[in-house]
Amino acid sequence: MNWTLALPEIVLAVLGMAILVFGVLRKTDSTQLATMFVIGAFLLTGLLVGTREAGFAFQGQFVADAFATFNKELILLGGSLALILSLDWNRSQGIARFEYPVLVLFATVGMLIMVSASNLMTLYLGLELQSLALYVLAAFARDNLRSSEAGLKYFVLSGLASGLLLYGISLVYGFSGTMDFQALHASLMKPAEAPAGLIVGVVFVLVGLAFKVSAVPFHMWTPDVYEGAPTPVTVFFATAPKVAAMALLLRVMGTSFAELVPAWQSLVVMMSIGSMALGALAAIGQSNIKRLMAYSSIGHMGYALIGLAVGSSDGVRGVLVYMAVYVLMTAGTFACILAMKRKGQPVENISDLSGLATNDPGLALALSVFMFSLAGIPLMAGFFAKLYIFLAAVKAGLWALAVIGVLASVIGAFYYIRVIKVMYFDAPAEAFDRRPPALSFVVAATGLFTAFFFLFPAPVVDAAELASRVLFR
Repeated sequence: MNWTLALPEIVLAVLGMAILVFGVLRKTDSTQLATMFVIGAFLLTGLLVGTREAGFAFQGQFVADAFATFNKELILLGGSLALILSLDWNRSQGIARFEYPVLVLFATVGMLIMVSASNLMTLYLGLELQSLALYVLAAFARDNLRSSEAGLKYFVLSGLASGLLLYGISLVYGFSGTMDFQALHASLMKPAEAPAGLIVGVVFVLVGLAFKVSAVPFHMWTPDVYEGAPTPVTVFFATAPKVAAMALLLRVMGTSFAELVPAWQSLVVMMSIGSMALGALAAIGQSNIKRLMAYSSIGHMGYALIGLAVGSSDGVRGVLVYMAVYVLMTAGTFACILAMKRKGQPVENISDLSGLATNDPGLALALSVFMFSLAGIPLMAGFFAKLYIFLAAVKAGLWALAVIGVLASVIGAFYYIRVIKVMYFDAPAEAFDRRPPALSFVVAATGLFTAFFFLFPAPVVDAAELASRVLFR
């Protein structure tokens, strides 16, 4: 059975239960200690992930390979950054409870299982473990009406997506007789003989997973959940779950249904174009910066889907580089948003950034770097992320998709640069409160990565290249 391949997930789950018991038994507030323990558990899990061997476990239902390792390290990084950013915020907003880091931990366990899924049942198990924790996190500020609304909307729409996914899985199983990714791939070596019911099942599976990456037209939950959820929860939603869902999408389409690329490619192309267009146009009229980032994330998932539409290992490499850059620049942007507090109360309007360059030039510079990167301005990390995606599309002959992506980037640059204009050219507003050291650390670390990625791209690109060889062989 070779269960040791799943040792990182097992260790993380056991540590999560131990931290939960510790929080329950400790009489005084243990939020900060629990958060530190969870971050330590993530570090230990990251070490175990990076040092384990490749192979299959649990009779082929769980796979450990370079693709899983790359995405798991990225998920653990995203979870750690979200927890670091939650420390001061949760305490100041009166929602500091030890259950918060434990929920993040169990959501992360679900994501790690998703990335290593090699069977449709394992896929669903990991997906639901992640979702159950995210439902609670979205509504964690239970005395806040907007947070409760965000949790309810995510619960209802995610339940619908899970139903569609299950229906797709049942169709795939019914028409193929297997739920194992490798067996599905072997049975589909002759795509012309694939039954129509199986193709319909593939479409439903794709739709269920598209909801998790908030791709158009399954994006409707994203702006309200991003705006309503506590901002540290929004940071988590915008980073780790996106990586897990995109990795799962790549794994399913790049192994089980790799031979059926012509059948599902057009659907992915439409979702990609729709996501890029909506992300570029809908964000223009936003005044709330969290809603702006929600539409921005929809657009960025559209760019990442270009790599899936390519249907080759080059496309997968582009997606992995894109997701690595996306996680860090998004975490940095939200760290700057978390710094937007006056007299202990958060402010979220773009106009609240007026004259930030005068009041806090360091924060204004960092946010400018992130905005330029999100827009894809040359020399920023975001430019190179889009470059790898567009090169893969051009190489595959998807010129129209690449051109639409470039045009969407140009349109989207407007609202990113507008934020910079507000910070540097508008009359100064009241200064923000002093930033906690943990927040400043995240801003500095992610800002340096984003600004100087062009000097040292090799570690990320080489790791993505190694991971991409697993799929679309």
